[in-house]
Amino acid sequence: MSKEKLSIVKIGGNIIEDEAALQAFLKLFSNLKGKKILVHGGGKRATHVASKLGIASKMIDGRRITDAETLKVITMVYGGLVNKNIVAKLQSLNTNAIGLTGADANSITSVKRPVKTIDYGFVGDVKQVNHQAVNKLIEANFTPVFCAITHDAAGQLLNTNADTITSQVAIGMSAIYDTSIYYCFELNGVLKDINNKESVVKHIDSKIYKDLLEQGIISDGMLPKLENCFDALQNGVHTINMGNTAMLTQENDNFTKITL
Repeated sequence: MSKEKLSIVKIGGNIIEDEAALQAFLKLFSNLKGKKILVHGGGKRATHVASKLGIASKMIDGRRITDAETLKVITMVYGGLVNKNIVAKLQSLNTNAIGLTGADANSITSVKRPVKTIDYGFVGDVKQVNHQAVNKLIEANFTPVFCAITHDAAGQLLNTNADTITSQVAIGMSAIYDTSIYYCFELNGVLKDINNKESVVKHIDSKIYKDLLEQGIISDGMLPKLENCFDALQNGVHTINMGNTAMLTQENDNFTKITL
């Protein structure tokens, strides 16, 4: 018996920061047919609010060091300001959204990242997605909207990479659904030439991925994104799409599709 489809859509910080882009995206998301989940970060907003509160943001290789004070800001910004703003906008578009952290309904548990060379502080690595709990919400016709916060089941909230939450939720939900991921950001997809916005690699499979790595086309920020993608595909996720928000419409085919 074929499984029902479930779309897991992740939006990046640049869309969240641009009011018009966010509204346009949420309209596309609302019009997306079938069952769906939204995942968002909010790092830029968190950095902005932290600086207003006199809290310096420390980053190493693009990853945030989350000390106790930073965690408070992240909880306020991701779980409060950004999440509830998105949920309210979705309600106005007739999408019955429900905003969540991983602690809500015990939906996503993590372990605090162990200290190796760098102490990332209160940062979580996803351990388990409670797909049954999330599915109860979906079956009740709610659209879950996850922010980038999980918990350790012992009372501690943890800052968690939103791309990772997206892939782990998709893996977890693939026990029940035929899951597809849509990573929405400002580029049209994975580019052959970073200076040419139209040089989209339309399809990447394991072999092409290896070739692109060898040619140095995939590097820097794209590396962890694509590692995440192939991990998800090897663990039950059906397809992964990367590109700008227009890929949520049927008419647009100018994005990167990733399969095994």
